[in-house]
Amino acid sequence: MTAAARFVLAFAVAAGGALLAAAAQDPPVRLPSIQFPPAPLPAPPVAQPPGGRARPRFGQVEGQMPPFMQLERQPIANLDAGQVPYDGRFVFARLRFTEGVSLDELGSGRGFGRRFGRGMGPPWSHDYPRAERFFAKILGEITSIQPYMGPLGGVIVDIGSKDLFRFPVAYMAEAGYWTQSAEEAANVGAYLRKGGFIIFDDFRGGDLANFETQLNRALPGVRLIELDISHPVFHAFFDIATLDFVQFYGRGERPIFFGAFEDNDPSKRLLLVANYNNDIGEYWEYSDTGWTPIDLSNEAYKLGVNYVIYALTH
Repeated sequence: MTAAARFVLAFAVAAGGALLAAAAQDPPVRLPSIQFPPAPLPAPPVAQPPGGRARPRFGQVEGQMPPFMQLERQPIANLDAGQVPYDGRFVFARLRFTEGVSLDELGSGRGFGRRFGRGMGPPWSHDYPRAERFFAKILGEITSIQPYMGPLGGVIVDIGSKDLFRFPVAYMAEAGYWTQSAEEAANVGAYLRKGGFIIFDDFRGGDLANFETQLNRALPGVRLIELDISHPVFHAFFDIATLDFVQFYGRGERPIFFGAFEDNDPSKRLLLVANYNNDIGEYWEYSDTGWTPIDLSNEAYKLGVNYVIYALTH
């Protein structure tokens, strides 16, 4: 090999090494969250038969649910707590509470029109088990978490049970119906103070009054703070681009993401996220049906993944 050839080869090796060193110093690639229209989804046209009475939507027979909402509703899923033996793996933990108080004690004056919901299940069980089963699959596919992937998707935990402390992240559906005894409130409060994280989901409108009442029973003096896009929870795994989310069913209220912090200090650990005027679990549940926009289902999954990653790293 001539001197010139050796020089060229040495130069190429040095240049390649410099490129590799520069690449190693580049920041990690983050997948951006897609932008989507913040406007509510348009309602499908409703035909008016003679006499002016509107026909049910989505090809629905009057008094029955749309086809996509009848999935796995008959018979009712087993709603007993503790069906999944604890083995140390990450398990999606759904919180079970009992409606054991009168309407006047709920703090919102609302009726129980949605108490049993689809399939006659209690509010806390809405979207179970499809929501957690699909969400666990997403977690297992795109993160290094190896969650429980059984047919139930996750475990049901009573809010007053000491088993709650085995699960770093918990989820409560229909938080507007949340009720609890003094002992249960103390258990939830201890869980949050000791490092637990709760995702509160699927509540809206007048539900907020009861939710705040029950949260203050668990954490006396706690303040809910509206989170903006700058908070690290929205960048823990995916970079969420906007919080102008669209509620499932295209409801008109503006979705708000509330948080509560250790010592009510926004510079400290986030204890919980409350998806108010929102229902990300519904997007998870029906994400395989073709009845929900793919971009919105994706955003709901991204929010859930970010919540879990934040909770496990803070």
